[in-house]
Amino acid sequence: MQNFIIHQNNFLRQNIQAFCHANYVGYREPGNPDYINTLKNTYNNLPNNILNNAVRELRAVLLEDLPQILPAVKLSTLTICVVPRAKTNYHPNQLLFKTTVGDVVKKFAGFVDGTDYIVRHTNTRTTHLPPNIPNYNNDGDLPYPGITKDTCNISNEVRDKNILLIDDLYTRTVNIDEDAIQALLNSGAQSVIFYAVGKTVHNEI
Repeated sequence: MQNFIIHQNNFLRQNIQAFCHANYVGYREPGNPDYINTLKNTYNNLPNNILNNAVRELRAVLLEDLPQILPAVKLSTLTICVVPRAKTNYHPNQLLFKTTVGDVVKKFAGFVDGTDYIVRHTNTRTTHLPPNIPNYNNDGDLPYPGITKDTCNISNEVRDKNILLIDDLYTRTVNIDEDAIQALLNSGAQSVIFYAVGKTVHNEI
């Protein structure tokens, strides 16, 4: 597991401690965590055996990494939230990242399952896809400061909690994660730490 800093910008008013499991160097490149892409299951057309293999890979990573975070940040308890996907309606087979996180969280003392504390109510643009592709309605806004507050319901349960916000992939230039962190802080979270399975490196300076 690696640690890094998410730096403040127009979306985020303070620096945030962050962790990731691996660098994301490009789809099908050696060592790349391609199971992240599999679990997106964008068109809901992947067979169960492929999805189940991806779930097993993700589960193994979470079981390895999550227990290391509590001592690293010197906290006894963290409430786990997940950055929601861009659209409001997904098949369960398109939400396997979130459900796997929820399942793993329950295995460890010190973690509170808050995977349903951020719920999308208005579609946003799927940032890893072009705006106009056949058979996919990629509607909604691109990231702007405040988009999480405008398009999601955030539970009052985040108030006064130390949050570990989890996403599948962190890309510095997208700012969805930065905005979600700020939304949690604005909603009264005591602190927010971030974890992503993969961290995009091809566009890092």
